[in-house]
Amino acid sequence: MESEFTPDNRMNSMMADYSHIKGWGIDADLENDPTYPMKKRTDEERFGYTWERPEQQPQDVEILTSTERNNMPAVFGTTVPPSGLSGMIRRYAYTWSESDLRRWIPLILADRIGAGEGIIDDLAHGKIPNIFAERGWTAEMKYNRKNFLLKVAAVTVVAVGVTALIVNRKKISGSLKSHR
Repeated sequence: MESEFTPDNRMNSMMADYSHIKGWGIDADLENDPTYPMKKRTDEERFGYTWERPEQQPQDVEILTSTERNNMPAVFGTTVPPSGLSGMIRRYAYTWSESDLRRWIPLILADRIGAGEGIIDDLAHGKIPNIFAERGWTAEMKYNRKNFLLKVAAVTVVAVGVTALIVNRKKISGSLKSHR
């Protein structure tokens, strides 16, 4: 039997004992604020921005802005404007809200594609990329050797497994054709 929702029932459920839950009601005592001293309470939040906005940086490249912002930030990065396939994906991603996965998943994909575009751009300009150094493998080898070697071993096992699977698949499909 379900209990009827009444103000008395609600009050009884609010007065239930939750003391067995670790941390329950930790913020109930206003004099014992757990965020102190991380947050300095000055009551300025209710006034909004009270500082003078910096001079607006001139915009001479494409800047992607959030759908949640109604103005440009005062300063912004201009070193890598959106371009190529990764830029198209970023433009699509920025049409969605910051709380939407349709924004973040394409941005992750665009980042990976952008890394590949950078390598292609280096090769197109006659520069052979030093992937070992750019990925920080020298530092990882020096300071995190154990995990680096584990990663190398894992990649090697996966590569050997995929190669063996491809070779065996060709052998199996070849033997099936000979039995027909």
